[in-house]
Amino acid sequence: MYEDLKLLYLEDDKTQADALMAILQDSGYQATHCECAESFLETLQTDEFDLLILDWELPDMSGIEALEQVRSFMNWQGPILFVTNRDAEQDIVAALEKGADDYMIKPFRRSELLARLNALVRRAGLLDEEEQIEVGPFTIDQQHRRVLVNGEPATLTTKEYELALILFKNVGRLFSRKYLLKHIWGIESEISTRTVDAHVSSLRRKLSIRAESGYRIKTVYQHGYRLEELMEPSVAV
Repeated sequence: MYEDLKLLYLEDDKTQADALMAILQDSGYQATHCECAESFLETLQTDEFDLLILDWELPDMSGIEALEQVRSFMNWQGPILFVTNRDAEQDIVAALEKGADDYMIKPFRRSELLARLNALVRRAGLLDEEEQIEVGPFTIDQQHRRVLVNGEPATLTTKEYELALILFKNVGRLFSRKYLLKHIWGIESEISTRTVDAHVSSLRRKLSIRAESGYRIKTVYQHGYRLEELMEPSVAV
């Protein structure tokens, strides 16, 4: 049921991590484990995940700080579950207010953990694959692998379409050049390349992604790109 769902898990305690990873993998999740927040945040920027599990007490920063990075800076919109031994009411409230979708107190029980994850998956609609994605004047037709602008199909290359699909499926999310190179071109080299920049420029031009459309592809210096919705589309006078 969950074979296509990728989960990223942040936990520095090896015993706890091994136990939870065994449950996740036995239940069909494609789970990846990180022992520190730095590795967790880097992995999240270079690979794609459907949901996250975070611990609070970590060696390099708190789980709350990692949560703030994920929600505020990276603008990651997927479901997040906190699993921690901190049971004070103010801690639970703080995590939920910072963007966690649910909160579990250790020691966790297998059945409750899976039930909470299943609820997050259902609420996020992660098992439903839409054939079309509507974003303002843009329509992503996944069945025919094309993008329409105000109902008119745009002429895109295969790589331009794949770039558009990632951006339009994740409005507001920041993607690093490294992530895009890996997932669109299959390149994992650290060698500097203008490939992504050139394709972003082409996509802006071919899809007329500018202020009048209500959206823009923002360049985030030294990080990458994200598709943003503008609060008030500009109107040409």
